[in-house]
Amino acid sequence: MANSSERLGRDARRTDRLKVKIEMLPTLKRKIPLTEPMSEEQILKMDDASLSILEDVGVEFHDPIALEDWKKAGADIKGERVRFDRGLIRELISSIPESITMNARDPEKSLEIGGNNSIFVPMTGAPFICDLENKRRWPKLEDLANFHKLSHMLPAIHSSAHHIVEPMDHPISHRHLRITYSSMKHSDKTFMGMTSSGKNAEDVIEMCKILFGEKYMDTHQVVTGNINGNSPLVWDQTMLSALRVFSAHNQPVLCSPFVLGGANTPASVAPTVAQVNAEALSALAYTQVIRKGSPAIYGHYLATVSMQSGAPMAGTPEISLMNFMIGQMARHYKVPWRSSNTLGGSKVFDAQSGYESASTMMAVLLSGANYIWHSAGWNEAGMHCSMAKFVVDAEQCEMGYRMAEGIRWDDFEEGLAAIRDVGPGGHYLGHQHTMDNFQRAFFMPKLFDNNSIEQWQADGSKDTIQRGIEGAKKLLADYQEPKLDEGKDEELLDFIARREQIIPTMEALNQEY
Repeated sequence: MANSSERLGRDARRTDRLKVKIEMLPTLKRKIPLTEPMSEEQILKMDDASLSILEDVGVEFHDPIALEDWKKAGADIKGERVRFDRGLIRELISSIPESITMNARDPEKSLEIGGNNSIFVPMTGAPFICDLENKRRWPKLEDLANFHKLSHMLPAIHSSAHHIVEPMDHPISHRHLRITYSSMKHSDKTFMGMTSSGKNAEDVIEMCKILFGEKYMDTHQVVTGNINGNSPLVWDQTMLSALRVFSAHNQPVLCSPFVLGGANTPASVAPTVAQVNAEALSALAYTQVIRKGSPAIYGHYLATVSMQSGAPMAGTPEISLMNFMIGQMARHYKVPWRSSNTLGGSKVFDAQSGYESASTMMAVLLSGANYIWHSAGWNEAGMHCSMAKFVVDAEQCEMGYRMAEGIRWDDFEEGLAAIRDVGPGGHYLGHQHTMDNFQRAFFMPKLFDNNSIEQWQADGSKDTIQRGIEGAKKLLADYQEPKLDEGKDEELLDFIARREQIIPTMEALNQEY
């Protein structure tokens, strides 16, 4: 028996050594120059234009609580229209922290957002999945769990987000509970919280209190929430109620106007940015009405509209210009900011999808975005998340991360010495400098094929979709769950069970229970 136990122990240790361990990349600290097309004079002109919109036109807040809050804060209220003195807006946004530390379940995976610090967050909100057989279908909770597992395994993905795909096998009124638990269970990275209603946001915060502790949460940021505006110039009750919950608990809110350029904004880049800037400022200021000093993130979702069909477009040059300009405005106000990454309108994972995603990513990195959302999986204008594209996008984020890190000078003298050693007509493949640096010298993609056509054919003539699917399958096979504390896990499941009994099973958002 003793020999058998020893053998089992050795086998277990050997298995543990063979486990795949993938380290998350730390916060991206950008060291490349930013693209800033506006002069200082133009930044001030844009600021004045946006504040004039807030003073003269105003913003509608379709929420009686928000209207009362603004009345107490000194804004001019007529019906649901709120007009703001520019001094009030400036005073309120001045208390927003310039940077945010997002604290993860694994403290080593905590992150900095703001200034030169950036993170990549996967896409969310897809009602369809393109699965491991490359079939488009309704997603289930199991599919969401697999995306959270992939997020945990991919080095350049810094967050498990929340509803990467909608779990259609659960009623709408209960989904936020299962989505939040999946984000917490399958990854120990930071995550997002559902803001689909104020009551749902309260549930998310209660689950975070179980995981992190109520006192800890009051002084530490552990979850991000997003609110979308109804452009032009409207914030609704659902979003504002969720904002109040997150801001009151000192958790960051992404204040995100939803732009369809030419449809809900002027058909021109600069006036669109003026409107977006006004909308974002009004929500950012409201976070400070709720709790002065609470963290907030300048957000937006940018698309332009085809003047032929009315369909939203991604990867267009105007979207890049808007990203550059909005980055300048966010830095002008000293507020962290969010943009969207790897967006595309293609219905399949093809050349259009790749071009649009690459164009968007380059603009986002050069514009200096801090919270880089929708960084993996986005296709069909966000209608489906592709498992193949998810892992390929994540590898692209690794490449973007490496570029944005900037030039490495630490081996410069050794490299110059190698030139002297090798001299004219030689090669560097066997030189000690190459041997010391080959693993980090040049990024080597795993999911792209750079072999000869003969070797590619011998390997099965696989395209990017096939390699992406195989890569996703391998990651899922290698995945090891970062176990939750048993007591906290039981408490979370008990909370979910109690809430699912209280909230009626219905195909509608929980607004009341």
